[in-house]
Amino acid sequence: MLNLSPELIILILVVIMALGFDFINGFHDTANAIATSVSTRALSPRTAILMAAIFNLVGALTYTGVAKTIGSDIANPFQLENGLVVVLAALVAAILWNLITWWFGIPSSSSHALIGGIAGAVVGAEGFSAVNYGGFIKIIQGLIFSPLIAFVVGFIVIKLVSKIVANMPYHKTNRGFRYLQVLSASWQAFSHGANDAQKTMGIITFAMVSGGFATTTDIPLWVKVSAALAMAFGTSVGGWRIIKTLGGKIMKIKPISGFSADISSAFIITLFTILKLPVSTTHVISSAIMGVGASQKFSAVKWGVAGRIVFTWVITLPTVALLAAVSYRVLDVFL
Repeated sequence: MLNLSPELIILILVVIMALGFDFINGFHDTANAIATSVSTRALSPRTAILMAAIFNLVGALTYTGVAKTIGSDIANPFQLENGLVVVLAALVAAILWNLITWWFGIPSSSSHALIGGIAGAVVGAEGFSAVNYGGFIKIIQGLIFSPLIAFVVGFIVIKLVSKIVANMPYHKTNRGFRYLQVLSASWQAFSHGANDAQKTMGIITFAMVSGGFATTTDIPLWVKVSAALAMAFGTSVGGWRIIKTLGGKIMKIKPISGFSADISSAFIITLFTILKLPVSTTHVISSAIMGVGASQKFSAVKWGVAGRIVFTWVITLPTVALLAAVSYRVLDVFL
C-alpha cells in the first residue's frame, strides 16, 4: 500500500482540480474561437469545435511565458507557508464561479476568476502583505487594457476591410469571408490555447514550488502536456450557451464582421501572450465584436446585453477573491 504524505495528497488533489479547471475553461471558452464562424455558418458546429480543440492543443504546447507569470508574479510561492491549500482554495472558488456564469450563459472571464482566486486565497492565508503588488498590478493592467485595445482594433479593422471590399458583389464578399473565417477562427483557437492553458500550467507549478516538490518555476513537460490535453478535451465538449450569447446576442454578425472580430482579437491575444501577460479571451473577443459593431452603426450593438457582460467582468475578480479567501479558511480547518 502506498504511503502518501499529506502534502503529496493535497498536491494530487490540486493537480486534479487544476486540470478540471482547464477542462471547464475549454468548454466555457470554446465560444471565443468559434461563435462568429458558427453564427455566420462558415463552419458547422461539429467541425468548428473539432477544429478549435486541435488548435487549442497546439497553442497550449507552444508558449510558457504566461505560465511563469502566473506562477510567480501574484505571490512568491517560495515564501507561502501553506501554499498547497492556497492554490486549492483558489481553484475551488474559480471553478465555482465559472460554473455559475456558464449556467446562466454569461461570458465571464476564467482568467479573472483564477487570478482573483489566487490573490484572495493568498490574502486569506497570510494577509494583504503576502501579495506581490508589482506583479499583480501588471497582470491587472493587461486584463484591463487588452479588451479596450481589442475594441479599438476591431473598430479600425472592420473600417479598413469594408473599404477594401466596397465595390465587390455582396454575395461574393460573403462567400469569400466565410472561407477566411475558417483561418481567423483557427488563429483565434490557437491564441486561446496559447494564453489560457498556460494559466493552469502556472498554478500547478506554483503549487509544486510552494509545497516543496519543485525548486524552480520552470514548467515541467508533464504539466504542459496534461494542461494542453485537458483544455483540448474541454473544448471538444463545447459551450453552447455562451456561443449563443457571443454569436448573436451582442450584435447581428455577418461574415465580414465575424472575420474582422476574430482577426482583431486573435492578434491582441497573441501579442499579449508574447509579452507573457495573461488576458481574458472572453473579454478580448467580446470587445472586438462590440468594436466591429460600433464602427458600422452604434445601434447595431445590443448595449443592454453588452452592459450585462461588462458588469460580470467587473464583479468577477473581487467576488472570486472573496470566495477564495472564505474557501481557504474552510479548507485550512480540515487540511
